[in-house]
Amino acid sequence: MLPRVRLPYSAIVHRPRLELPDGGRIIVWPVVNLEEWEITRPMARSYSPPPMGKPQVPDFPNWAWHEYGMRVGFWRLKEAFDKRGIQPTLSINAMVCQSTPDVPKAALEAGWEFMAHCVVQMPMQMVEDEPAMIRESMAMIEDFTKARPRGWLGPGRTQTWDTLDHVREAGFEYFGDWVLDDQPCWVRTTHGPLVSIPYSVELNDITVHLSQQLSSDALMRRAVDAFDQLYAESEKSVRVCAIGVHPYVTGAAHRIRYFEELLDHISRHDGVVWKTGDQILDWFAGQVPAPQD
Repeated sequence: MLPRVRLPYSAIVHRPRLELPDGGRIIVWPVVNLEEWEITRPMARSYSPPPMGKPQVPDFPNWAWHEYGMRVGFWRLKEAFDKRGIQPTLSINAMVCQSTPDVPKAALEAGWEFMAHCVVQMPMQMVEDEPAMIRESMAMIEDFTKARPRGWLGPGRTQTWDTLDHVREAGFEYFGDWVLDDQPCWVRTTHGPLVSIPYSVELNDITVHLSQQLSSDALMRRAVDAFDQLYAESEKSVRVCAIGVHPYVTGAAHRIRYFEELLDHISRHDGVVWKTGDQILDWFAGQVPAPQD
């Protein structure tokens, strides 16, 4: 099923107004990504260039760089959210629940939402049995949290032609892979409708700090500009501002202060509503009923 069949074109300026209760006007969706990098595979991404330009297995330099996020960076991020009473969504490779349980346990105790993010970090096109892996992701997270995750985010936002059908068949209700709007949308699958919640590729520390190699304050400055524009537009209809971070990137000592400044800038505005993915799902479904076809 091609994307335009799953989701017909819709101009945001022609849609009915979306509203929030109690004076709310903009939703901010913070997402923390926890990934499982298996040392027996090539790393999901690298910061230390491979010797002579050829990736090696095992890749200890880049594995250790990611592991820093689990040992140190995550705890900086958690403290930043805890200080401000914000509960983000945790996008998690399910295997983290077994390999590094202290980290997701702390998120669970803090009331964060768990969103499934594959079993280990690898493109969906490399998964041998996609439906089985998606079901396994849900089962592992449900076993750890005692609650079924409602949202799905593909690793690297990757999909095959059939991923969304498998995601909906497994029982997920929303996904964040399609960064094509500033409002949620209903998407067709062979097993019923699924909500697309707008995640972000440009307000994401992988893009800003790894792909583009920008300065330590670059995500903060870009996200402030984006938030300010969305906040102005939200006077007409609610917008969603998603911000994606990773413990080994934004949790680094030279970046965390700017992330805290970003949270404070957003919090100073009236009408800001911090929501998890499942809360956005429930709000949107109450505003726009699911299509019947």
